[in-house]
Amino acid sequence: MEVTWTLNELVDQAKAAIAQLPPPTNGQIRAVPDDRTIRYYATIGLLDRPSAMRGRTALYDRKHLAQVVAIKRLQTAGRSLAEIQALWPTLDDSDLGRMAGIPLKGKGARKEFWKQDPARTPVAPRPIRPLAAAPLELRVELAPNCFLSVAVTGDVHLTAADASALRAAAAPLVAELARRGLAAQNQEDS
Repeated sequence: MEVTWTLNELVDQAKAAIAQLPPPTNGQIRAVPDDRTIRYYATIGLLDRPSAMRGRTALYDRKHLAQVVAIKRLQTAGRSLAEIQALWPTLDDSDLGRMAGIPLKGKGARKEFWKQDPARTPVAPRPIRPLAAAPLELRVELAPNCFLSVAVTGDVHLTAADASALRAAAAPLVAELARRGLAAQNQEDS
């Protein structure tokens, strides 16, 4: 059985894990979240629902701890909560665990529709066609001021599903750019 914590215990676990990270430099974010901040993360969709309930007490597990630590790591790297919200759906448990430095068991808990096998998920193709046989460039914004460009020549058509798959495949690159502070930094953190 997996270890679970109450909200206050989760705060203590996060405090211990975050103590090993560099402190934030901009002074606008808390180095360690309190229980109120963690509740706010749950409210805005950055923290999954509690894994269990004991009476009226919510219980949290390692995945919740990884989420809190990953949020703080990204904020320390200059990411805003809005940027983190945009990145969140592209991460699976292993990406989240690597980002937080907290190994997660590969139980596949984040099997949302965007993680399903595209061959099994019918998607109406919306081709993006080149103009007058000119090469097509698909430019996907990975993070503010950071783009991935894919040039397509000839009679090749990319669908919206292709663009979504490219964006999801680039998620580890986005996380690494954020970790290294190589993407433009935004000062809207809270």
